[in-house]
Amino acid sequence: MTTIAINRPRAGGMTSEERLVIFASSLGTVFEWYDFYIYGTLGAFLAKYFFSNVPANVGFIFALLAFAAGFAVRPFGALIFGRLGDKIGRKYTFLITMSLMGIGTFLIGVIPGYATWGILAPILLIAFRLVQGLALGGEYGGAAIYVAEHAPANKRGYYTSWIQTTATLGLFLALLLILGIRTSMGEAAFGDWGWRIPFLLSAILLAVSLWIRLKLNESPLFRRMVDEGKQSRRPLAEAFGQWSNAKIAILALFGATAGEAVVWYGGQFYALFFLTQTLKVPGVTAQIMIAVALAIGTPCFVLFGWLSDRIGRKPIMLAGFLLAVVTYFPIFQGITHFANPKLEAALAAAPVTVTADPASCSFQFKATGTEKFTTPCDIIKSALVGLSVNYDNVAAPAGTVASVKIGDQTIAGDAPGAAKAIAAAIKEHGYPAGADPNDINYVMTVIMLTILVVYVTLVYGPIAAWLVELFPTRIRYSGLSLPYHIGNGWFGGFLPATVFAIVAATGNIYSGLWYPIAVAAMSFVVGLIFLPETKDRDISQI
Repeated sequence: MTTIAINRPRAGGMTSEERLVIFASSLGTVFEWYDFYIYGTLGAFLAKYFFSNVPANVGFIFALLAFAAGFAVRPFGALIFGRLGDKIGRKYTFLITMSLMGIGTFLIGVIPGYATWGILAPILLIAFRLVQGLALGGEYGGAAIYVAEHAPANKRGYYTSWIQTTATLGLFLALLLILGIRTSMGEAAFGDWGWRIPFLLSAILLAVSLWIRLKLNESPLFRRMVDEGKQSRRPLAEAFGQWSNAKIAILALFGATAGEAVVWYGGQFYALFFLTQTLKVPGVTAQIMIAVALAIGTPCFVLFGWLSDRIGRKPIMLAGFLLAVVTYFPIFQGITHFANPKLEAALAAAPVTVTADPASCSFQFKATGTEKFTTPCDIIKSALVGLSVNYDNVAAPAGTVASVKIGDQTIAGDAPGAAKAIAAAIKEHGYPAGADPNDINYVMTVIMLTILVVYVTLVYGPIAAWLVELFPTRIRYSGLSLPYHIGNGWFGGFLPATVFAIVAATGNIYSGLWYPIAVAAMSFVVGLIFLPETKDRDISQI
C-alpha cells in the first residue's frame, strides 16, 4: 500500500502522483462550479424562455428562486453524499456527484421552453437545478478530503488551496465563455439560442473530468481504514448524533463557514450585483471588471493556503473576517466613487428624505413582482426604489401625508402624477439614469474589486485544510460537508436576496452590508474563542 497519504511531514516538491491528485480533483471541481454558476449568469435568458407565461419581472424572480433552490438543497446533498463518502470511499462519491452535475447542466441546455412544453418546461428546469445543488453538496467535501488525505502533514494547506481556487475559477470560466460567445455571435443570436451553448459545453467538460478522475486511486487513509475494519457503520449518526462530534460541526458552521460564505458571496456575487443593479454599470462592463479582479486575486488562494501551513489556519481566516467587518462600508463607497461619480455627487448635493407616518408605508420588496404600492408613502418609495435612489426616513405623526424632499424640492405623495414628478426631480438634481462609461475609473474600480477578492482568498484559502483537520477520518466526509454547505448554501447563497431586501426596506444603498458584516463578526468571535488551531494535527488517526 502506498504511503503518500499517511500524512507524514516531508521536504521537497510534489510527487507525480500528488500532482495528478491535485490536478484531477481541482479540474473536476472547477467544471462543477462552472456548471453551477452559468445558471446565475444567464438567469435573464432562462426567465425569458422558461417563465414566458408571466410578466418579465415576475419571470426573472421565478428564475432567481429556481437558482436559490440549488443553494437550498446543498446541505441535503452533503448528508446524502457525505454518508456515501464515508462508506464507499472519496473517489467514487465525487465521480457520482460530478456526473450528476454535468448531466443536469447539459439537460438544461436542451429542454424546450414554456412556449413548446408548457408548465413541464419550468418544472424540469427546477428539477435539474435541484440535481445540481445536491451534486455540489457532495462534490466539494470529497475533493478537499481526497487531496488533504494525500498531502504531507506540513503541506495540507498548500495542497488543498488549489481546490479553493476552483469556485472562483469556475465563475471566471463561466464569465469568460459567456462573454466570448456573446461577443462572437452577437446579442440577437445569443438571446435566441446561443445562451444554450455554455450549458451544452458541460458534456465535453464532464467527459474530460471523468476520464482524468478515473485514473486516480482511492485515498490511502480511506483504504487503510477499510483494511483495518474501522469504517463507521452509521457515519451520520456518529457525526451529528454524538455531542462531541456535533459540537465541532456547530462551531465550524458559526465560527468558520458562515463567515467565509458571506465574505465569498459578498466579495464576488454581491459586488457584481451592486455594480449592475445599484450603480447601473453596463452588464458586460461589470462582468469584465469582475473577471479582471478574479484573475488578479486568485493566486492569493494558494499564497494563503501555503502561509497557513506556517502560521496556522486560524489567524489568516480571522484576519479576513475582521477586514471585511472594518472595511466593507468604505470599499463599497469607494466603488460608487470610482464607478458612478455622478451618483455619488448627487447623493451628497441633493440628499433625498422621505417624511411619512411609518404605519402608512409598506415593505418595499417585491417578492413575487405582483405587489401593489398605493399609499402616498408607497408611491414615493416605490418610485425611489425603481430609480435605485438612496433615501433617509423621517417618522411623522399619524395621519401625515407622506412627502419626499429632493435637494430643495418637496413633493407630496398624494399629488397628481407624483411618481413622474419624483423621476423628473431626481433627474433635475443630477441623479444619473446609469453609469456613464466615460466617467468610470476602471483601474481604481478593479482595485477595489480586487481587494474584495483578496478578502475572499484570506477566508477561503485555508478553510479546506482547517475543516479536514477538525474531523476524524471515519466521519470526515459527513462531518465536514454539512456545516460547509449550510454556511455556503444558506448564509452565502441567500446573501444577494437578503441584502437587496434590507436595502429596499431602509432606502440606503449601503445598509444591506450590515448582513455580511454581522455574520463575519459572529464568525470572528466564535472562531477566536472556540475553534482550535489545527495545522499540526495528525489526521491519519481513524
